[in-house]
Amino acid sequence: MKALHQIIRKPLITEKSSLQKEAGQVVVFEVHRDANKIEIKQAVEKAFEVKVKNVNTVLVAGKTKRRGVVLGKRSNRKKAYVTLEEGSSIDFFGV
Repeated sequence: MKALHQIIRKPLITEKSSLQKEAGQVVVFEVHRDANKIEIKQAVEKAFEVKVKNVNTVLVAGKTKRRGVVLGKRSNRKKAYVTLEEGSSIDFFGV
């Protein structure tokens, strides 16, 4: 099993993820591409001391970018939508 900081890369704080968090106890993380749902669930429960109800994952394809004549591609990434049990919450800002 990978270490926690290798599985969970960073929380994704966007307008869409903030609305989902307020509406239905869903928190979004960027995770390692090779991590599976069971590893993600265990890592979130251990790192934030919460109970996880469900984990959904999405592979996001990297965009093709160009700078002048040179073409480049951003790397692919994986997002995890983690649904928390009732009564559990994660506060990233400590407010």
